[in-house]
Amino acid sequence: MRRGRRIAIDVGDARIGVASCDPDGILATPVETVPGRDIPAAHKRLVAIVEEYEPIEVVVGLPRSLSGREGPAAAKVRTFARELARRVNPVPVRLVDERMTTVTASQGLRASGVTSKKGRSVVDQAAAVVILQSALETERASGRAPGEAVEVVI
Repeated sequence: MRRGRRIAIDVGDARIGVASCDPDGILATPVETVPGRDIPAAHKRLVAIVEEYEPIEVVVGLPRSLSGREGPAAAKVRTFARELARRVNPVPVRLVDERMTTVTASQGLRASGVTSKKGRSVVDQAAAVVILQSALETERASGRAPGEAVEVVI
């Protein structure tokens, strides 16, 4: 397992959840929710987070259908991730499967007593935590970086 902090991003239409892990890659924790409607402003904030946390990589959740197919939402995330990769270069950006993360995060929040109204503000962060925890576990099990690398186009 590579040593170093990672940042995870759950890209949504209205909000972008951000999570981070400790340098040993053991525990993912929420960081913040970035407004997602203004994409340039969102990228600017995410670049600032990457500069602050100095991660070894950024993982971005790639939405796929249950069958594994990619639709319009995945295409949008791929475009978002390519631009982010360009902006945070040389920090690598990787796309990881995020199927069911928002559902899992919502269920976890409900189970811990967070109301759905209050949960809207943190569900994206919780989904980013689920994405990152899954990526960390995948790397621990396989010995390889999770997901697929996003190519930087300058």
